[in-house]
This record gives sequence, structure tokens and C-alpha cells, in this order.
Amino acid sequence: MSEQETKVTKPAFFSYKGFPLVRKGDEIYYGNMYDNYVIRMQITEKTKVGDIDVASKVKIYKMATDEKLNPLEAVVKQSEKSSLYEAFDIAYIWLTR
Repeated sequence: MSEQETKVTKPAFFSYKGFPLVRKGDEIYYGNMYDNYVIRMQITEKTKVGDIDVASKVKIYKMATDEKLNPLEAVVKQSEKSSLYEAFDIAYIWLTR
């Protein structure tokens, strides 16, 4: 490719500790959809700290990425944490084991 030709690049996902991270509203998906499992985090409660809403209750689900499974069967582990930091900590452990 010459320098004058433009390169087409894929949009980059945010990542945390090497795994892609996608957020829509109060739901966060963590992990690569091409792997066997991905983590779904759902913020169910928030607390005001100054002007900022901070997650105070987060449900975490380890889900199989097999499209043949219905969403209820895809959940293999679940937990609940009191902060996003704790949620990401357990999510990272689940994805690396």
C-alpha cells in the first residue's frame, strides 16, 4: 500500500487487562465473543457521590458464547458485588481460569 492510499481500520474496543469491553447503559460485556465465555455485568443500583452516579450493586454473569444455547442455559456462573472494581476483579478471574 502506498502512503497516499488510505488505510481502513477496524474500530478499536476499549479493553481492560487485555479483554474487550463494551457498555450500553447499565450493561457491560467483558471478554471476546470468539472465546468460549464472556462476562455480562448489570448495574442494578447506583449511589450519588458528589455529582457522579457510582455503581453500588453489580450482578455478574459468566455466559457461554454458544449461539445454540438459550440465554438462561448460557449462564454458567453468577455473582453480585458492591462495586464495579470488585465486579471486574471477579470477571477477570473467571475469564482467565
